[in-house]
This record gives sequence, C-alpha cells and structure tokens, in this order.
Amino acid sequence: MDEISADVLIVGGGMAAGWAAVAAAKTGAAVVVADKGFMGTSGVTATAGPNHWWVPPDAGRREAAVRKRLETAFGLADPTWMARIIDITWRSIPELEPWYPFSGDGQGGVYRSGLRGPEYLRALRHYATSLGVRILDHHPVLELLARPDGSIGGAAGHDRLADRPWRARAGAVILATGGCAFRSGLLGSYSNTGDGYLMGVEAGAELSGMEFCIAYSISPAWLSTRTLPYTGARFFDAAGRQLDTPGWDRPREYLCSLAAAFRSGPVYADLHEAPRELPGVIREIQPATVAAFERRGLDMFRDRFEVKLFGEGTIRGTGGLRIADACCATSVPGLFAAGDAATREHIAGATSGGGAQNAAWALSSGVLSGQAASSAAARRSHSDRQSRLLSMGGAGLHPTGAVRPVDRKAVVQTAQAEILDPDKALWRSEAKLSMSAKWLEDAWEDVCGSLRGEGLDAVAARETAAMAATARWCNAAALARKESRGMHIREDYPGQDTDWSRRLITGGLETVYTQREEAPVSELAL
Repeated sequence: MDEISADVLIVGGGMAAGWAAVAAAKTGAAVVVADKGFMGTSGVTATAGPNHWWVPPDAGRREAAVRKRLETAFGLADPTWMARIIDITWRSIPELEPWYPFSGDGQGGVYRSGLRGPEYLRALRHYATSLGVRILDHHPVLELLARPDGSIGGAAGHDRLADRPWRARAGAVILATGGCAFRSGLLGSYSNTGDGYLMGVEAGAELSGMEFCIAYSISPAWLSTRTLPYTGARFFDAAGRQLDTPGWDRPREYLCSLAAAFRSGPVYADLHEAPRELPGVIREIQPATVAAFERRGLDMFRDRFEVKLFGEGTIRGTGGLRIADACCATSVPGLFAAGDAATREHIAGATSGGGAQNAAWALSSGVLSGQAASSAAARRSHSDRQSRLLSMGGAGLHPTGAVRPVDRKAVVQTAQAEILDPDKALWRSEAKLSMSAKWLEDAWEDVCGSLRGEGLDAVAARETAAMAATARWCNAAALARKESRGMHIREDYPGQDTDWSRRLITGGLETVYTQREEAPVSELAL
C-alpha cells in the first residue's frame, strides 16, 4: 500500500479543487490532490466555457449585482457572502495570466470573465504544480479517515493504474468532488456521482439545500452538449408546429413548457433566427458543442434537430455539504468543502443557473477552503498528526449484512427515475415524493446491507452507494419543504411560506433526518 503524507489533501480535480490547491500551496502548505481521473480533463468544467460573476471593484456596480441576484434567491442567500465571492473572483482570475491565453475584449483590454474549460483547467494544473502541489491522477478516494477525536486526518483510495490501495495522512481534507447528476448523460458528469456527500455524511457532516436539485440541460437528443445555443432557439413538435415557449428570462416556465411538450412526443430545435454573433461565440468557447453536430454531418444553425433534457441534479442545483463558517468548513473538524460538493445557497439561494455565480462559487470556495484548511493543518501538533486513523467508509465497502450480489444498474436506474424524471421533479407532491421515498429506501437497503466491492471494483461500488444516498437526501428534503420556493415546486403547496425562509438541513445514513435552521437566513451572520 502506498503511504502518502500532506498538510492538506484535496479530493477532486475540477475547478474548485484547482483553486483550493493553489490557495493552500501559496501559504506554504504541502498539498496533495487526489482525482478520480486526470486533473485538467475530468469534471463538467473541462467540457465547458464557464463565465464568471465578473464585477469590477466599483461599489455601486457590485451592490447592484448583489441586489439583482438576491431577487432570484428567494430569501435564502446572504449578501455578505455574495460580496466576498465577487471580490475573490475578481482578484483571483488574473493570477492565471502566465498559463492561460486570455483574449482581447475588443476595446483594447483583456477579456477575463469567460474562459475556455479545457485551457482553464490546464492552466490551474500548471499553476498548482508550479507551487509544488503533488497531483495524484487516477487515484479515486474511497473513504475518509478520522482521528480518535472524530476530526478528519486523511483518506484512503485505490490507484487505478497500479491497481493497488493507497492511504494519505493529512492535517486537513477538502472535499471538492463535484455534485451528482446520477449518470444522466450530462456532458462531463460521468464521474460526478455524489461521492463527497456520502463521505462527508459518513464522517458526521450535514447537507443543506438538497431539495433544490431540479436542473436540466437541453441538448441534441443523441448527445449532451452545452445549453448556450438554445437561448436563440425556437422549438417545434413532430408535426412541425412551433411550441409556445416562454423566454429564457423565465427559466421555470420555460423548462416546464418543454417538459410538457416532451410528454407528447419528440421536440425539435431550430436555430435559424439565433443572434448572428452566436455561432462565433459557440465555436470559440464551446467547441465540443459544434463537434457533436459536425460528426453527424449537421449544421446546428441551419438544420432542425431533435433535442432532449439531461438531468443535472446537484451540479446545477444549489445543495451540498453544509458550510458551518465563513471559510467553507463543514461541522466536522478538519473537513472542508468547495464547489458543487458544498451548498451554494449562500450566493444562489433557491435558484441556480449556468456559469456566472456558480463558476465564481467554485473558484472562491476553493480559495477560502484552501486557505482555511492550511491554517487548520498548521494548528495540529506533530503527535496529533501521527495519531491512529479510523476508517469511516460504509456502504459499498463494509455492508451491514451478508454480502450478496446487488443489481447496481437497477439501483442507479431507481435513483434516476425518482430524482430526474421531469414529471416527478417539476411537479412534486406528497404522494409522488412519498412513493419515491419507498423505492429509494429499498434501493439503499440493498446497497447498505449487501454491496461490497474489492480492489478497483470498490470504486464502482462506492459510486453506486453515493448515488443511492444522494437520491434519498434530495427526495427527503423535497418532501420536508412544504412550500414552493425557487427551483422547488410543490403542486400541493403552491405558495411560498415565510416560515420556510430558512435553510433545510439533511443528513443521516441508516435513517434520513431533516430539520430547519433555527433562524431565518435574514437573521444569520457570518
């Protein structure tokens, strides 16, 4: 077994992980990044062209940006957090100058708000390694390791290429594992299976905002791409009749209108009337989108083509591991969370969207967690750092009952059906959510009680367990929030209730629990 030592161990390899690594290394900490795939190509950012929440340091403009975002947060966001995220983003992106080929803005300046995903992550990798960060590619983490006092002191995983286990001892750990799209086919999301949520809850952390997991990407029916082109699309049914869909400025109505149309048959997109500058923009920042059409001999701006919805789950939802302080710490000592692995409610509240605030959150939560994890590690004494470490992993590694074959495909299909099916997700009700809870509980009992993987197979077993667990938490939170707010719509509770102007905490393994935070968000302070 490989034995690894670090001040800060970062689990994941996307945008948040990269910025966490840079921030921690800049303090002088010894940093190790362990990624499922290759840091720089894995995750949803690598296939995207993320635009950041990019607001110059002008008090009036920043206040206006915060006010505008608060209007769509439905009372669950914090303006102080928003201001911090805007400022950290503005100060951090220029640091990539030595490694990223920024283009001009057409006015004699440099365009920095939007970056091309592949080059962005490549630049972050170069930046991190220039600071001495050690990157372990193809080293998925299977479980966290805790000290006798319950604080997190490392992690254990499996080296895919060498096919052998590894174990890391660290002063602090950051979970930057991304969200969970439940293997929906969403571009770049195959490795985003909710692993960080499961590991965090096993260690004693809570989740927040899991009910806000209703997000979909519209793409050509044969392959998930990015959604930017469809801002200029018209939609038609199989008979060629144009659908009366609301504009993108009304995302809820827009999504429900399309989902209702899909119930009746195929839906086709037509981009003939897209803005003239859109083709150039798409080719510049989202080349993978164009390639998907060219491989089929189609011109996406001339040919009408069939589309479908791909579930995004918590990747574009707002929920994740609950943040307990201003530095992205969880409630478990020594454990931090960043990016989609952490709740985004502080800046997004009850609604989300593509890029912008989400990208800024990934960057800034990475910076905050990296700095804080380094400080936490520095406070650990040498004897404390060398203490015995206890395994925290459960489902998929250490089942509670007798080991037997589990139909993993059926487990994943259950999670997909109960969380991603638009009929259940967009039109929630007590009856639907209660029935989903039954099916998800049955799937979890199979996984928790009987599933065990060994060697490389343990990685797949843990991914199955994480998707089943995440689905349970999302469904339980949706069942508990008896109102409609933002992305979460209940047919049986169509109104917004002031008593629910507070975040909903979710957790538990054997038994899922939900509880409202005691104080409304408006009364909370950093």
